[in-house]
Order: sequence, then structure tokens, then C-alpha cells
Amino acid sequence: MASAVMKKALPANVTSGESIVIIGAGLAGLFTALKLSPHPVILISPVPLGRGTSSGWAQGGIAAAISEGDTPQAHAHDTIRAGAGIVDEGLAYLLAREAPDRIEDLLRLGVPFDKDIEGKLQLSREAAHSARRIARVKGDLSGKAIMAAVMAAVRKTTSIHIVEGVSAHALAMGDTRHVSGVHLWPTGSLGQGDAITLRAKAVVLASGGVGQLFDITTNPSAAHGEGVAMAARAGAVIADPEFVQFHPTALNVGRDPAPLATEALRGEGAVLVNGKGERYMSAVHEDAELAPRDVVARATFREVQSGRGAFLDCREAIGDHFAGKFPALSEICAQAGIDPVHETIPIAPAAHYHMGGVLTDANGRTTVDGLWACGEVACTGAHGANRLASNSLLETVVFGARIANDISGLVPYLKAQDSDLLPLPESSATGWDTASLAPISKQIRHTMTQYVGVVREDEGLRKALGSIASTSQSKLPLAVRNWILTAEFIAAGALQREESRGGQFRSDYPEPRKVWARRTTLKLYDIKAISNAADTSMPHASNVIKVAFAK
Repeated sequence: MASAVMKKALPANVTSGESIVIIGAGLAGLFTALKLSPHPVILISPVPLGRGTSSGWAQGGIAAAISEGDTPQAHAHDTIRAGAGIVDEGLAYLLAREAPDRIEDLLRLGVPFDKDIEGKLQLSREAAHSARRIARVKGDLSGKAIMAAVMAAVRKTTSIHIVEGVSAHALAMGDTRHVSGVHLWPTGSLGQGDAITLRAKAVVLASGGVGQLFDITTNPSAAHGEGVAMAARAGAVIADPEFVQFHPTALNVGRDPAPLATEALRGEGAVLVNGKGERYMSAVHEDAELAPRDVVARATFREVQSGRGAFLDCREAIGDHFAGKFPALSEICAQAGIDPVHETIPIAPAAHYHMGGVLTDANGRTTVDGLWACGEVACTGAHGANRLASNSLLETVVFGARIANDISGLVPYLKAQDSDLLPLPESSATGWDTASLAPISKQIRHTMTQYVGVVREDEGLRKALGSIASTSQSKLPLAVRNWILTAEFIAAGALQREESRGGQFRSDYPEPRKVWARRTTLKLYDIKAISNAADTSMPHASNVIKVAFAK
């Protein structure tokens, strides 16, 4: 029955392989689809369009050097500086250089960016930026407004066919190791039961981030990092998986996902204090509250762990203007019984953004033929070890446009591969549902938070890999096995990088090391090697790891 329902939802040209398939309907997927017009596109959305995307929850805005006195060079410099020594500088300059054109695209689509009385964009400043260059909507409604405008345009574009209620859990591979399409299941089936296979001219992976692998996250419920695992199983290189950005100011009010207190609050002068009312960032970094996110997150983590607690104090800097400037957060605070005009807001670090992902080039091509990747699932190298604030939405539109341009130029030569497809990853799982999987999900999230969270060290990372590996031996649904594989990539990358840099902080290696001033690249077969090497019962385990990754 499920297969019949899916078939009915799909247009005829899907099964004939004449379309480009985009997996994911956040800003990366939507914008790429728009830019691909008039080429036929099938947009796969697990839920009704617009729901459950990180893009729609983005508060801060989108960065672009468009104000007088600012330059793309300065924007790129800030990006490189925040990225802690491993940013692909060419990609950082490309990102900054193409940003103004993408802002113009969004304006043409009707995004109501804040403007001053002269009609010019009203720009704000966020952490680690040297200038005011953040275009936003009503303070903290940027993601919602951008998504609304782009979705409206997508719905009007006849070349885009939206398929809702189905999820991709595996890529369809031809016997030439070329990505030939995707395997789809009804959303919620977790990859159990029969799949529908869609052949495609090209596949764009835009499936989002990894935050739901951690206890506290700002990411929506579907953000388990499946795209990383799907690409890895297809043979793709995964880059920099260890670099997870923990947002320092998620509201610590017991909600999952945790609501986000936008960086723009600190840009407006809000300060961070502990339970004693003491500002703790002044003694940590010269930029205090506007220090890079990893610095602020660790300082906030220390205050929470110490029992002093951490709080965002907006009373003096914003005060009575809070509701008008930040309506979304004002509503969230009201729901939690907090009055930010007169009270401080309890906060904690939360898994927020994955700098790592599927390795791509400047046109979004992965290392596997037929597969492109865009947005948080991709790793272009522009973010390095630590993403600069408000560069995430920017990256989706810049590289979405570049992917569309690249594929459009290849369309005359692209066709669905007619070779036999390789079999799906083996799975005998049946009968699992969300409730029965809850203890396993909880175990994964707790393990990742405890050992692969804000602060990491050798023994904990080895424990994490052991725990994750033991879980993966179970006969679990394909979707869950994908979650586990992505968690293994993150933990493996963190263990083999014996230093602290950006989003990776090792208490046993608290400083950056010159030997590690390079990007991590891993493939599926590397994970087994490093997991085996992590077993402390094996002799010379750490040497095995170093040899395995001396590439």
C-alpha cells in the first residue's frame, strides 16, 4: 500500500529518469531547484513543505558585504579568521564575492529584509564580524521570511515537482559506482519495507545537519545527519566531520529542540552572566560576548558545569524594545515564563551546525559521479573549523546557484544510468517504530553529548566509538544505521585529530598543533579501521590510528 501511494505521488518523468532529484526541502534544496528552472526537478520533502527545516528557524540573518566601507575581502578575511587555520581560502573569497548577488536574488523573490527610512538595507553585526553586514528580517525572523518567499516562488515554478511525505535513506548506485537515483520510503518507516527507486539525471543532496545526534540541539527532529551516511555508503569522501559548532546561547528551558537566542542579541549589546551576576566573557577573550562561537560556547559550558549557571542579560542593552526587535524569541520566553525585559534568560550550549560533511568542490560536486551536495550536509571548506555567524544561509544560496549552473551546463550530456543497480545496504529490520527506538536514540544522543560534545578527550572518544559500534551490531532500520554511521564519523574524526581547533576542543590537547593545520578526509572503510584502533585492548592502538590516517 505504501509503495502504491508513493507511485501515485510521482510524475511519469521521474520513473523515466528525466529529472534532477533534490533530496531535502530546506533553503539549500529550494534555492537550487529554483536556479535549475526550467530543467525538470523532483524535490523530495519528508514533511509538508516548510516544516522541520533548520533554514526556517535561522534567526540571525544572512551575511554579505554590501554596506559602505565594507568589502568582500574583509568578509572573507573574517571567515578565514573564524575558521581557525583550515579554511579553503579560495572558497571563502568566492563565498564573500558572490554574496551581494545572492542578496539581490532574495530581494527579487520578495524577502522583506529590514530597511532604514531611506530604503537601504539595515544591517546588523554579529560575533567575529568586523563590520555590520547581516541582512535580517524583524530582528529574528530571517529564516522564516526567507523560506516563505522562496517556497512561494518554488510553488509557482512549473518545472519543480514537490513530493512530500517520502524520505530518502539510500542512494541508488549503478554497477559503475555512479549515483543513478535514490531509494525512497514513506516518511516514518525508517527505511523498513519496500522502497521505490527513482532514477535521475543527477542527484543533489540537501538533507541538512546532525544536531539530533546530541542531547541538546537547536536542530529539527529529522536532523540526524543521514545525508553524510548515504553519501559515504555510495563511496563519497567525508571531510572535517569532527567540527560541530555548539551555539552558546540556546535557551535552557527543557525543550527539544532547544530554542535559539540569536547572536544578534549580543550584537545589540546583551551580555553573558553567571548565576552570581558576573560577566564571564570579559576575562576569556578580548572581544568578550562577540568572540567566536566556539570560545563563547566553552565558556558557557564551564559556567553550566560548575553549577553557577549561564544567563543572557538583555535588560540594559535592549530592555523595553525586546518584543519589537526580537518577536520570535519574545514569544518563546513568554511560553517559558521568562520576562527578558526584567529577567535574565537561562542558556546552555547546544549542537547547532556541522562544519563537516560530504566533501565538495566549488561547484558542489562530490567525489562520486552523479552526486552534488549543498547546504549543511556539504563540506565546501569555506567554514573551516568554525563557521562565521550568518554564513550558513549564505552558503546555501551561493552554492545552490553554483550547483544549478554546473548541472545546467551538463544537462545535454546527462542521462539516467541504465546499468543494473547495486543492492541496497543489507537490513532485516522489521517492526520498529519511533517509540521502540527511543531508548536507542537516547543512548546515541547521551553518548555523543558526554564524550563528543563541547569538551572531548582521548578516553571518552574511545568509549564513544565502542558504545556506538556495539549499538550498530543490532538489526536496526536503515535510517537508524545511518544515524549511527554519521555519529561514528564525527567521533572518529575527533579522536584522530589530536589538537584543539575551532569546534573541536580536546582537554588533553588544548592547543592547536601545526601538524593538524589541514582538513580531515575520511571514507567508509576508514571508520572500521579507526573504531578497531580505538579499542584500548588492542596493542599500540593510538599508533594504528596515526598510520591509518597518514594520508
